[in-house]
Amino acid sequence: MLKPSCRLLRASSYRFPRSSTSLPCLARRYLSVAAAVARTPTPSQKQDDNSLRNVFDSPSVWHEFCDIQRSQSSPPKGLFENRYLTQPEGFITFAKETANKCHRLVTRIVGASSAEDRRRIPIVLDRLSDLLCRVLDTADFVRATHPDIRFQQASTQAYAMLYEFMNVLNTTPDLKIKLEDALNDPNVSATWCEEERTVAQTLLKDFSKSAIESSDENRQAFVELSTRVSQLGTKFVRGMKPEKSTVSLRNRQLKGVEPLVLEHASTKHFTEISIPTVGPVAFTALRSMRDESARRNLYIAMKTAPISQLQTLQDFLQTRAKVANLAGYRSYAEMNLTDKLAKTPTAVNSFLDALSRDNERQIRQEADEMLAMKKLDADDAGLPCQIEAWDRDYYQTQLANRYRSKSRRPDFISAYFSLGTVMQGLSRLFTELYGVRCVPTSISAGEVWNPDVRRLDVIDESEGRIAVLYCDLFARPGKSPNPAHFTLRCSRRIDPSEIEEASALHPDLDPLQAVNDGMAISHDPRTNRTYQLPTIALICDFQPPSSQHKHHSSEPTLLSFRDVQTLFHEMGHAIHSILGRTAYQVVSGTRCATDFAELPSVLMEHFAADPTVLALFARHWQTDAPLPYEMVSERLAIEHRGQGVETEHQILLAMLDQAYHSDLPLTMPGGFDSTKVLQDVYDRYGSVREPRETSAQGFFGHLVEYGGTYYSYLFDRAIAGKVWKEVFDGGKDGGAVSREKGQRFRDEVLMWGGSRDGWRCLSNLLREDGLKDGGPEAMAAVGRWGVTDV
Repeated sequence: MLKPSCRLLRASSYRFPRSSTSLPCLARRYLSVAAAVARTPTPSQKQDDNSLRNVFDSPSVWHEFCDIQRSQSSPPKGLFENRYLTQPEGFITFAKETANKCHRLVTRIVGASSAEDRRRIPIVLDRLSDLLCRVLDTADFVRATHPDIRFQQASTQAYAMLYEFMNVLNTTPDLKIKLEDALNDPNVSATWCEEERTVAQTLLKDFSKSAIESSDENRQAFVELSTRVSQLGTKFVRGMKPEKSTVSLRNRQLKGVEPLVLEHASTKHFTEISIPTVGPVAFTALRSMRDESARRNLYIAMKTAPISQLQTLQDFLQTRAKVANLAGYRSYAEMNLTDKLAKTPTAVNSFLDALSRDNERQIRQEADEMLAMKKLDADDAGLPCQIEAWDRDYYQTQLANRYRSKSRRPDFISAYFSLGTVMQGLSRLFTELYGVRCVPTSISAGEVWNPDVRRLDVIDESEGRIAVLYCDLFARPGKSPNPAHFTLRCSRRIDPSEIEEASALHPDLDPLQAVNDGMAISHDPRTNRTYQLPTIALICDFQPPSSQHKHHSSEPTLLSFRDVQTLFHEMGHAIHSILGRTAYQVVSGTRCATDFAELPSVLMEHFAADPTVLALFARHWQTDAPLPYEMVSERLAIEHRGQGVETEHQILLAMLDQAYHSDLPLTMPGGFDSTKVLQDVYDRYGSVREPRETSAQGFFGHLVEYGGTYYSYLFDRAIAGKVWKEVFDGGKDGGAVSREKGQRFRDEVLMWGGSRDGWRCLSNLLREDGLKDGGPEAMAAVGRWGVTDV
């Protein structure tokens, strides 16, 4: 149920590249389109735009910027400006006060008797959810990101307190009964707007997943098993490492591997080298070793998990299945899909089957290319010839290297993508599409968890500030390397009664600050409406600028093209959270169906590769020369050559996810065997047989997070490709920077968050009536669209 004044800085002016005779005709045409459609910035916007590049490209500029502003600012604030979080122990106070507020709201809901009280039940339940998520979302982020062990411990304790409390609320029958009665009373529900009705229906579905209609004994078992699932999931993710930490190979078996790579391996007896089975050395060796037996040994070691890890996975999946049974479902997938676009496992399989058939031709073509290369090697060595699981990475790499050698072009593309330039480009793109821009804002003492974190305020051209975005983009010891988007606080309209209550509880504080714990709000005196603003954290792991010295010029952080795509992807999630400004947090931003949530982020990867978009910002960090687009097109052509294999890999994982979250964990004849299930799936649907010795499921950490919805990324890739072609015209004639097209996507998808059914959003966006009701046929239709990587 309750889901958890800017100073002028030195910078290049806001200008667009002139056409260059070094560019192909297509690129020149796109550049001229970009120059024609781009809006002329005001002096203030130009200053903000220049500042945006500098605060990311120069640490000294950022620190000077913050020092100047901080000297003029108010006393220190807590993390994210949350008044509770000035010290670690503030997390406990935050959690306890939140629990007390929640108890009062529960009493209000259970005691609702008048028509007005019953009409407000969805509103009060949404506030209850928001209060819990204020703690849970923040604590979950801090315990994983904050470098101070005291904050980690306090946030973990606060999370545990509120998580258990949330599970108790989810199994409280009186809450569900009151909501259901209000929803079924036309005199009450008829007064609700579409968003309030969606909130009520969403919360009722969540209650149904909590064994709420079972006996007291079963509800207690549900809470205990749900806690056990959380514990086992954490244990499984932490245990993802191979049974063997290294593989010993003879020197002669390592032909093809760069010596610099082997410097990170251990030498044994002068004739053997120990290759680690995790990390970049292992993957590089697998892609470059010419010796097939060496590739086989390394692949099997990399894909074999310890028996204890497989036992943890079995316990995890079986406990999840029991949770679903207690809630009245045959399987966990059946339970978890009820509020997704797919709705049922049958519909998911319809999509995956159709997508698999669509991918067959691409797979055959890529397999034939790899097999032709292996036949040459086999003839030289007198070996039998067929593509094995340990061959795919090697021959895909060889094919890519062959294409690169034909291009004979050195790859200096990163020089055109300084981090500040890319952030500048994202802001310019959002201005063109949606009328919003990112403005660097100084931080207060105690507001961030590391001094390298930048704060951006998101400004709408008509509404003013609409969001706060914290950017933690630089690598440092102990930080997770995985890019991620965290919603620390959702958009939500604050009811006037909450402001009155906050004023009474905290008479020494400004009521508008007290009502949102000191965090960002917007208040429109014309309508007297107050909103808590979405507060977002963006995490990446880019190398910091080469010099941190204040008085020395330094090379900025330069991004690979893959890094640029990653940053665009994560900012796609952010813009969804920013523009999905609903009145209720349960359905705001990315709090939509899981299989719809990746659409804005995957779509942004198409923008990252579009020449018109790149013309907005991609310039050499030293010479200011525009990016020659053929550097991008060549890279895309190389990546496209392995698309079929990668798509098949993702399809197989999605099918495995469905099998693991079916009824098999409790009903498989002879007892549940996760390795046999994997082999059955791969033998039936894969083009290459998985070695019997492996147990790759021991590394499938996404099982914990997705639970029957891993297909979502493939599903949204298919939809994003369709939207890119039909809504944004594949970027042709300025389609990628068109306000009209951006507004269409905003009006039909982004603004709704989860408050409108995703199928209805898609049907309206694509103008295809056949999609509006969803179902297996609609899922299969999306599968037939296929997936096309950027």
